[in-house]
Amino acid sequence: MIRKTLAMAAFGLMMSSMAHAEGETLRVGADLAFPPFQFRDASGNPSGFEIDVTNAICKAVNVKCEYVVSSFDAEIPSLMAKKVDFISPQGATEKRRKVIDFSDFVFHIPTKLVAPKGSPLLPTPESLKGKRVAVQQGSIQEMYANTFWLPKGVDVVAYADQDTIYQDLIAGRLDASLSPGVAVTFGFLNKPEGKDFALTGPEVRDDKLFSIGSAYGLRKGDDKVKALLNQGLAKIIADGTWEKIKTHYFGNLEMAVKRPAGQ
Repeated sequence: MIRKTLAMAAFGLMMSSMAHAEGETLRVGADLAFPPFQFRDASGNPSGFEIDVTNAICKAVNVKCEYVVSSFDAEIPSLMAKKVDFISPQGATEKRRKVIDFSDFVFHIPTKLVAPKGSPLLPTPESLKGKRVAVQQGSIQEMYANTFWLPKGVDVVAYADQDTIYQDLIAGRLDASLSPGVAVTFGFLNKPEGKDFALTGPEVRDDKLFSIGSAYGLRKGDDKVKALLNQGLAKIIADGTWEKIKTHYFGNLEMAVKRPAGQ
């Protein structure tokens, strides 16, 4: 009888936990200054590729998403301070994995150099020596530029958001920017103000600093939220929702994460 009672109690606690998980509200860290991934629509509401994917994941596991807006470089500190339950996808780098945990990969975007059309600049320290190159604070692009370019004479300038980078590119206060190529292509370069700029050179990669994909950031040990996000992500990939959202924003561009052989 005691064993039966204990088993029933354990089952009840498990069901209660599951019910709580399905009905709860999860706070999501977002910066909303990174179109077309994250931005405010005409009504001021969170919108964009990452927002739509996140909403679809939350719907798939029957939880509510509530966005908490901050700058990109404040997202991990907000997560650690428990102001949010998880943060929008970012590169799951080795450095970040020492501090936080990550969900399964959501997508991959290449890092590229954007410069004025016709510029001879390439994403190398030799080409960029003495030039002012912008990066977003807290990004993998900032880590890369500070590691490989700054010591070789490149003037690396960190900005709180991409919009300000674009403004200073247009104003001629910058020579180039190291940025996520998809966001630049489908955000800045598609707008009239970006008509005089282009991506130049090959994708910038580094096996140690960069990740093969972007994933949601979570506090270490938060297995419940991690399981919910992975379950929801798997569902929307399987039923075609992820592909539909991606096509809406980026057409036929390949953004699925491809693991190297042996991983």
